[in-house]
Amino acid sequence: MKKKFPWALAFEYICRYFISMAEQNYTEDSIKTLEWKEHIRRRPGMYIGKLGDGSSADDGIYVLLKEVIDNSIDEFMMGNGRAIDITINEDLVSVRDYGRGIPLGKLVDVASKMNTGAKYDSRVFKKSVGLNGVGIKAVNALSDSFVISSFREGEVKIASFEKGQITEEKLEKSTEPNGVLTVFKPDTGVFGGYRYIIEHVESMIKNYTYLNSWLIISLNGNKFSSKKGLVDLLEDNISSPVLYDIIHFKDDDIEIALTHGNQYGEEYYSFVNGQHTTQGGTHLLAFKEAVVRTVREFYKKDFETSDIRTSIIGAISIKVEEPVFESQTKTKLGSKDMGPNGPSVRNFIIDYVKNTLDNFLHRNSETAEILLNKILASEKERKAISSIKKIAKERAKKASLHNKKLRDCRVHYNSKNEIRDETTLFITEGDSASGSITKSRNPNTQAVFSLKGKPLNTYGLTKKVVY
Repeated sequence: MKKKFPWALAFEYICRYFISMAEQNYTEDSIKTLEWKEHIRRRPGMYIGKLGDGSSADDGIYVLLKEVIDNSIDEFMMGNGRAIDITINEDLVSVRDYGRGIPLGKLVDVASKMNTGAKYDSRVFKKSVGLNGVGIKAVNALSDSFVISSFREGEVKIASFEKGQITEEKLEKSTEPNGVLTVFKPDTGVFGGYRYIIEHVESMIKNYTYLNSWLIISLNGNKFSSKKGLVDLLEDNISSPVLYDIIHFKDDDIEIALTHGNQYGEEYYSFVNGQHTTQGGTHLLAFKEAVVRTVREFYKKDFETSDIRTSIIGAISIKVEEPVFESQTKTKLGSKDMGPNGPSVRNFIIDYVKNTLDNFLHRNSETAEILLNKILASEKERKAISSIKKIAKERAKKASLHNKKLRDCRVHYNSKNEIRDETTLFITEGDSASGSITKSRNPNTQAVFSLKGKPLNTYGLTKKVVY
């Protein structure tokens, strides 16, 4: 039998594949329409991002909890209810708020009909984070059990579901205050062997309290609240001393806080309508631009952007009417305007920061001087490091490829030799330390390189010392 070449076998396989595809019937029966709950269960990533097992703070089980809490936060932002009670007992979660409660006749629709909710009416929820009428339905569909109760004016409507399918609906008299109680158990068939890590939940709850001063959230009996808003957020997350006291401004639709530390890089926290936008968006870009522009105009000097923003620690929270996010998980703002007839997000933030920060620096000369010295120090360090890098590159070009300090081996890792995975490089301190190892090594796979003197431990040192 004549042997076929590999390319001939590949060509034959491809031909057979396309023939089999052509033989499959593509008819009306191939088109399917899924029920809302079935679509969510088949494509959960569209609604809650990744699934996970609870080990990461952005895993799906925390998104389910967030979707329920968001509804309670929206009630608080509209001036209804000052407390939210959350209980997590292993895999069973309950959330109770004390807002207006869902209209009893629409409770089942709100929990089980896609694109159903009051947040399409901006008069009822002017600046809410809920937009598409999806969140609570995703929780319902992805839960083994889901029970939602609405308390309104001496009555309670209770609707029970299993994996999105309603199992019971009843109306009773009640003496409890108005509000909504949601109890759910995430589906183990979807999330596997998950578990809630309380620290991740506490971090989420703290962010809610930072953005909603005087709101009290209870988690398994432990109460969380904030009086200073974003100032509390920065103080709780800053691990090293800052150069000056946190600068803080707050208005109806915007709140900002910023300071400088001694760390490298930039650190920001951004929020929209109480939603933590971990990936930023148009509001964060505008905030960064506004700080740079204001500082340049105040000092009347065209500083480098990196010199101004190095070591900055900032937070911004805005309230937008009908916000546009880039996904259902709402981690990045895409809105260009503050509202249907409002100014652009960029202009609104730049104007606000320019006025408030410029006035603050004029009135607080000590802070202005500290900030100036920080910028000048960053500029000096950047130029010093740049010159050192230039010298290092020039020296690297002049370096000989045949280094006398290297006792090379015969086989290299990037070769096609069978034993290339066995190659090893031993690094020693000085020539004397390499003597014995050079004699006892395997010259085929083991190379020895002698350093000139003792290496420097650079942990905790500045970039200038390292370079």
